[in-house]
Amino acid sequence: MAKIVLEDVDKVYAGNVKAVDALNLEIEHGEFMVLVGPSGCGKSTALRMIAGLEEITGGTLYIGENVVNDRPPKDRDIAMVFQNYALYPHMTVEQNLAFGLKLRKTPKAEIERRVKEAAGMLGLEPYLKRKPAALSGGQRQRVAMGRAIVREPQAFLMDEPLSNLDAKLRVQMRASLNQLHERLGVTTVYVTHDQIEAMTLGDRVAVLRDGKLQQVDTPKNLFDNPKNLFVAGFIGSPAMNFVEAQLEKDGDAGKLSFAGHTLPVPAETITERPALREYFGKKIVLGIRPSDFDDAALASHNSGTMEITADVTEELGTEINVIFTIDAPPLQHEDAAALAADAADGEEDAASAALPLSGDKSIFTARVNPRSSVRPGQTLKLAIDASQLHYFDTESGKSIGYHD
Repeated sequence: MAKIVLEDVDKVYAGNVKAVDALNLEIEHGEFMVLVGPSGCGKSTALRMIAGLEEITGGTLYIGENVVNDRPPKDRDIAMVFQNYALYPHMTVEQNLAFGLKLRKTPKAEIERRVKEAAGMLGLEPYLKRKPAALSGGQRQRVAMGRAIVREPQAFLMDEPLSNLDAKLRVQMRASLNQLHERLGVTTVYVTHDQIEAMTLGDRVAVLRDGKLQQVDTPKNLFDNPKNLFVAGFIGSPAMNFVEAQLEKDGDAGKLSFAGHTLPVPAETITERPALREYFGKKIVLGIRPSDFDDAALASHNSGTMEITADVTEELGTEINVIFTIDAPPLQHEDAAALAADAADGEEDAASAALPLSGDKSIFTARVNPRSSVRPGQTLKLAIDASQLHYFDTESGKSIGYHD
């Protein structure tokens, strides 16, 4: 195992295109660190710099106690798992697993031991004599992981290894990866654009945008305590709802007004986040997670309510997503535009992506109890857990009263 440290690491391409900008990140011994962010955020570039596949433009990279900026990949004692498996089609599973060890002139008995152990861990024993063409996508990915495991490296680097699998296989492979990491305890750096994957796998998750680190924290803290609008909107599915609201003092507490609705800000919140007092009488950006709504008739919490008309309902069995509009314009902020562009999968006009069929209104999503009888076109009273509201500065996009 090894600690991996990036100190002010830059990657600049021709034309002064900065793919990674002053990245500072410490990945502890045995930690499973996930790098996540939209396409083009620099996560794969950062991983490739750790691997030695991309030259570092500036800064310092440590693996263990050693500065490895100029070391070739073969001397870094890392193993990489790629998105496309990169298996040798003319070799059997057993030969694929053993190939790297043979190149390193590992003794035959040691190769057999490691291959047998990795095959046992990954359930590959029945397939050792098969070639990759005779395997399913999930089996091929397990072979690719097995080839990394037999190396017994200081660190695993994984670049979107599950993205070619179907949804059911991805869930199964996530579970397998968790079990493998528990068993092996090897430092792992894992790149994905899928925030659900990031949240379920990572000990900690680093969120990147435009080559810059936005926040690194545990999945729970990223969800509960996002540092800015971008992290708040990127982490969580369905995404957090945003609207500009007026914050006013209300005795020891506060209240928020937007689009004809009023919500309380509990006194406890003002005590925990005293910086909110500086925003009394001002506009802020209010964030509400879909999971902090519920059908008021069934809710266990009821510290605030909104009466809305359901436009679309998505019945998922375990919950119902209620999609509705509120009479307020969509949030105009660069972070919101970046999130909209990512949701539209790189669509050029981010503004149009943020306004699908809604005119000049904001689209909200509420996740409610599956026993709710709500149907499209019906009026619904939503209960809101006001203790879980999120507050952001309208200009900077930073969380108001954020604390590490």
